[in-house]
Amino acid sequence: MGYRVAVVGATGNVGREMFNILEEVKFPVDKMHAIASRKSIGVEVSFGSQILHCEDLEQFDFSKVDIVLMSAGGAISKAWGEKIGAAGAIVIDNSSHFRMDPDVPLVVPEVNPDAVDKLPKNIIANPNCSTAQLVVVLAPLHAEAKIKRVVVSTYQSVSGAGKEGMDELWEQTKGVFVLGAPAPKKFTKQIAFNVIPHIDVFMEDGFTKEEWKMMMETKKILDPSIKLTATCVRVPVMVGHAEAVNIEFETPLDEDDVREILRDADGVQVVDKREDGGYMTPKESAGEFPVYVSRIRTDPTVENGIALWCVADNLRKGAALNAVQIAQLLHEKGLIKQKLPA
Repeated sequence: MGYRVAVVGATGNVGREMFNILEEVKFPVDKMHAIASRKSIGVEVSFGSQILHCEDLEQFDFSKVDIVLMSAGGAISKAWGEKIGAAGAIVIDNSSHFRMDPDVPLVVPEVNPDAVDKLPKNIIANPNCSTAQLVVVLAPLHAEAKIKRVVVSTYQSVSGAGKEGMDELWEQTKGVFVLGAPAPKKFTKQIAFNVIPHIDVFMEDGFTKEEWKMMMETKKILDPSIKLTATCVRVPVMVGHAEAVNIEFETPLDEDDVREILRDADGVQVVDKREDGGYMTPKESAGEFPVYVSRIRTDPTVENGIALWCVADNLRKGAALNAVQIAQLLHEKGLIKQKLPA
């Protein structure tokens, strides 16, 4: 017998990807509900061969479902997350709202699966897209030779900013060759044929909120003693985030050992040939499940240093896939309490 599942934010990029992945991995679903705002009532979304019609978030009875995957933004999560959890469903939330709540585990299944064993609020937080792919790579290395410091620069696709971000890149790219690129709306500067070193709001210390998320979330998921600094950059790519990562370990770790450790790691695929095209780019990661690692090499500028490059589909491992993997983890551990049929 399957579960009664609801996806909140069903019409968004990540919501639609959640339906796709739930079907791909054959997650045991008895009844699926597509939930959205009032303006989207009746909008059709696909779940496998089924066509679902969106139901109104404000009118939906969450006591009749077992598990809820949310990707509707922080304001919706703030207003509804704890209410849904109190109604008895386990909430897997993709927004940033609950990530630093001490009563809400922040989970990447390959890294900290036991964090789901205690759910005081019936809520599990999904990490930021750039953090998720990073910690999948860092965790097996940290287990072998404790990580002291990480410096990461991201190259984040416009799909991380939602459909509006993708539309803006498309329209500006077309416009450059005709009448000139339209003025930016979603982004602070033109994104077509450009890169923007600014994701989310600026904080008082000069870092952006996106950079702060990477720092704080890595500490919560992996180890609070890790020092991490980030520079997060938006690039004119539709789907797929890339990261250039420099890691300083407390003890020596040879680059060949790093390759072997990552080849054996869950959720990681190493593509690292020192030849033309012997590495992965965001384009090849789109639509795929793993985090791909390339360009592994010794960093001679620090003691016990390694540099590498990693890419992943941000709509999948960075969001929808990680949420579904959390649901699978709950299923495997027998932690989802099924409602009796009405």
